[in-house]
Amino acid sequence: MKLINAIHKYDVSLFTWLLNTRTHADLIRLCRCMSWTGNGPLYCALAGSIYWSDGFQNPLLQTILLAFLLERPVYFVLKNGFKRNRPSAALENFQSSIIPSDQFSFPSGHTSAAILMATLLASFYPASMPALFCWAGAVGFSRVMLGVHFPTDILMGMSLGIGIAMLSLGAVLS
Repeated sequence: MKLINAIHKYDVSLFTWLLNTRTHADLIRLCRCMSWTGNGPLYCALAGSIYWSDGFQNPLLQTILLAFLLERPVYFVLKNGFKRNRPSAALENFQSSIIPSDQFSFPSGHTSAAILMATLLASFYPASMPALFCWAGAVGFSRVMLGVHFPTDILMGMSLGIGIAMLSLGAVLS
């Protein structure tokens, strides 16, 4: 239990430092936009466009569908199992820049989904890897800067996204 308390103390310290570095509203506007790109509609649009052009036999589409069929339930079990309060509920006198869609913060679903998509797309289009992982990292960073996640929520979301992506790639491409 001491280890968990020590990690939480460090997490709150890093979170507070990051939020104290924001100096103007432009950064928050940019973070809102980055966070929005991880909301989900763009993933559906991508899957729909792949289906429209190639049909269900496209291996990327099959991998995306399997990955999200696995990732979303695991994410919900973890989030509702850990029940870690979001920063606005965990820290006195703190208010996030946006209203989160649910009560708990660990792991970050936006980050998990963004890293999942970045990993899958980079596997099929390796030249796009730097841009994809920069985008996914920015989605996770934006969630901290908007005040709805602690840094360790992002790290766990990244781990979940990469793990499920690799599992799905192995299942579809083997």
